[in-house]
Order: sequence, then structure tokens, then C-alpha cells
Amino acid sequence: MKRLGILTSGGDCPGVNAVIRGAVLGGDIVHGYGFVGFRDGWRGVLEQDVVPLPRRSVRGISRLGGTILGTSRTNPLRDGGVAAVRESFSRNGLDGLIAIGGEGTLAAARELCGHGLQVVGVPKTIDNDLGATDYTFGFDSAVQTATEAIDRLRTTGESHHRCMVAEVMGRNAGWIALHAGMAAGAHAILIPEHPVTFDQVAMWVVSARDRGRAPLVVVAEAFAAVGQEAPYSPRGLDTFGRPRLGGIGLLLEAKLQAMTGIETRATVLGHIQRGGEPTAYDRVLATRLGIAAVEAAADGNWGTMVALRGTDIVPVGLEEAVGTLKVVPEHRYREAAALFG
Repeated sequence: MKRLGILTSGGDCPGVNAVIRGAVLGGDIVHGYGFVGFRDGWRGVLEQDVVPLPRRSVRGISRLGGTILGTSRTNPLRDGGVAAVRESFSRNGLDGLIAIGGEGTLAAARELCGHGLQVVGVPKTIDNDLGATDYTFGFDSAVQTATEAIDRLRTTGESHHRCMVAEVMGRNAGWIALHAGMAAGAHAILIPEHPVTFDQVAMWVVSARDRGRAPLVVVAEAFAAVGQEAPYSPRGLDTFGRPRLGGIGLLLEAKLQAMTGIETRATVLGHIQRGGEPTAYDRVLATRLGIAAVEAAADGNWGTMVALRGTDIVPVGLEEAVGTLKVVPEHRYREAAALFG
């Protein structure tokens, strides 16, 4: 029997389990593939931590958040190397591997493919920042969660006549902030693609207050105001050498209260955006991507990532998948900015 491995790596994300289910069911029913899962991403590959994935193991998992396989931020190229991954392929009798992950995971997959290993990637990130696909699963769920949380912040802000600041995730792209901020009717949305001054933010806040509103500011974790050299990242670097972002909302809270005299409270939404059940949209998209990943493997399209283009799922080269960060274009920001203040 032909055999594929599956791993989930990087940050957890609503919809991962739906990908696993789509791949296992589609592979078993249509192509006769057997599957094994690697626990905790690339760590499982390097340490031979393997679990069988028969059809019965994926029953009812599409609605579940997180990942049944576990995840980690292990970098296989740094922590084990190509030889260790090749040995794992051989020991487990794999014809190929489906790697479900974001930019770091897919970059590692591309490097491994360059050394002759057969990998298909599935884009997984709430940040929606991979350039080769129109949308990534998990994004819709994160926006929905953030919007519901911000709606709650707005009611307490109105009760106390406070300015409320909501910090959302997204790494170096402002998609979550833009969508959740627009959905919640924010008076200012701050994203890394469009730096503004703290003075400008304060003007928007005061304008909203003067109209009798409780000002609401949504800020992306990588936002840096004009004059700041880099995003606020006091927690150092992650295992891929990227800044661990978070905390700009608290910095903004102190700035705005001092500049406007308005009592201000900041909430960092953090990992609640990554947890919980996926939305119906993400369940469907993730299932389709899982099925498409097995199709790519069956067709010998190794070194590709399955991507959403319009309403179609198509394979694209991994080099395209990780080559360009998809950021918020200027015209999308200006649509939202017309309503600020």
C-alpha cells in the first residue's frame, strides 16, 4: 500500500483537523493511500514519534479546534538536518509527506524538496499572509473570534466612557486587524503596512470622543508608529529567528491616555484567536485543501502547495508560496480609513 505522512507544524490554527480528515478520507477512498501522523510537527519526524491514521481516527474531527497530532516550532534543518528527515521517510515507508503549516513550515518543506524529498504543503495560518493563496484557512475563524471579543470591549467602553484598545495577532500583516476592525466599527485601525503617528491616532480618538462615542482602536501586533524603528517585541526571537511580537496595545494604552486625557484600557486578545472551533467557511476550505493535497501527491506534484485561487484549489510551487508576504494593499487600508475618527 502507498503511504503518506502528515504533520502539523508552527502555530495551531482552527481548521487543521479538517485538513487531516480531508486528506485521510480522500486518500483512502479515492487513491488507496495509508497514512501515518507525526506528533508535534517536525519534532515527530526527527524523533520517530509516529501514530497510525486509519479512517476511524479522523471521525468527527472537522469541528474540533487545534490539531489532533500536536504541533511545535521545531526547525528540521537546524535541529536534525536533511539526513534525519530522509531516514524517517525510509523507516516509515513513506512515498511522501503532507506538511500543514505556515511560512516557516513551508520554507523548510521547500528546502527538503530541493534535496529530493517528496513533500506537498498545505497553507495554515490565521495571518492570511501567504502570497500564493487568496485566503488561508483559520483566518476567517480568527477574524470571527476577534470581532466577537471587540464587540464585548465596545460595550464596556461605552459604559465607562473609556477608550478601548484591542491588540490582535497577524504577525507582519494587518489582515486580521483590518477585517475585525471594520466588522466591529473601529474608530482607528493600525496596521504595519501603513504607519501613522501617535498624534494621528490621538486625533482619531478625540474626534470619536467629541461625537459622544467611546473610542475603539484595533491595532495589529506588528504595528510600528512613525518614528519607531521596528515593531514592539520585548520577548526576543522564536526558533525561526523571528521577533516574538505582542504588547503594542499596552504601549498604546499609556500613550493615548497621556496624550488625550481619556481613560484608556488595552486588551491583548492573543491566543484566543487561534483556539476554538473553526467556522463553517474554514471547515469547508480546509477539507478541500486536504483532499487537494492528496491529489497533488497522487499526481506526482511534489514541491507544491495547494492554494485557493478564486474558488478553485490549485497546486503552486513552494518557492512561490514562501517567496512573497501578502500584505494589506494601500487601497484596502484607505477604504477603512475613510471611516476613522
